[in-house]
Amino acid sequence: MIFGAIDIGTNAARLLIGEIIQDRKKSFVKKISYTRIPLRLGDDVFDTGKISKHKLEAFVKTMKAFGLITEIFEVSNLRAVSTSAMREAKNAEKVIQKIKKETGIDLEIISGQEEAELIFGAFDLLNLPVDVPFLVIDVGGGSTEISVFEKGNRVASRSFDVGTIRMLKSKVNKNVWTEIKQWIQLYVDLSDEHQIFGTGGNINKVHKLLSEHDADSISLKDMRDLSDKLTFLSIEERMSEYKLKPDRADVIVPALEIYTYVLNELSAEKISVPKMGLSDGIIYDFYKKEIYNEHVG
Repeated sequence: MIFGAIDIGTNAARLLIGEIIQDRKKSFVKKISYTRIPLRLGDDVFDTGKISKHKLEAFVKTMKAFGLITEIFEVSNLRAVSTSAMREAKNAEKVIQKIKKETGIDLEIISGQEEAELIFGAFDLLNLPVDVPFLVIDVGGGSTEISVFEKGNRVASRSFDVGTIRMLKSKVNKNVWTEIKQWIQLYVDLSDEHQIFGTGGNINKVHKLLSEHDADSISLKDMRDLSDKLTFLSIEERMSEYKLKPDRADVIVPALEIYTYVLNELSAEKISVPKMGLSDGIIYDFYKKEIYNEHVG
């Protein structure tokens, strides 16, 4: 079955249309269509506390386009969720009503906890050994989610109010860095080596810049070096030298700052990038429910 997932983030809106493919070795999300629109809801929300009329018009057009694409591919199920920026927008309910009226799409605002659960649910597809503890860092435009897994179970998870757009807007409480540090000390056994995974559009791009092969991990040193190089370049120079899109050229630096800070606090020297995100998690969640319904039916 073909499923659709709409992820309305602080930086961009994404539509993934996909299905779960199973072969003898593993299962994976086959991406049939992927569309990304740099809506930048966080630009409004972190400045004024709400989504402007102009931004709402672009939002509605984006959702109409997404709806048409899902119709073309005849998706069997569609779920649309929004995260950090919409959680904080004072006019979020009016926006949701407008989206429903104009497009017929039900848009949900999900908590940081549910966001993390959906993202990390897709990690079942990696078939990781149960005895290997691992940790997942997801950096978005408005928030960063960190989860710890041991013996196949998530033992701790936390959403922190620090993200790329929030940093660019200077809307980050300086105490959040101490909160991250203390949380890691409390919930992560640093004497036991964890495999570290990174999710999100920025770490995917960083991986592409630093590694030739998808399976390769990237080192903290290389990430720091890249951050130093990008920091001293203008947005235009980053776009030219690193072939970055305008809406990636500015956020990639604060993203690197967040990832490298967390890796440093974990005493980790490298991070793996499985190229999974919230949309993949929604697709996989649909698939699991379909299998369950077939089993009980």
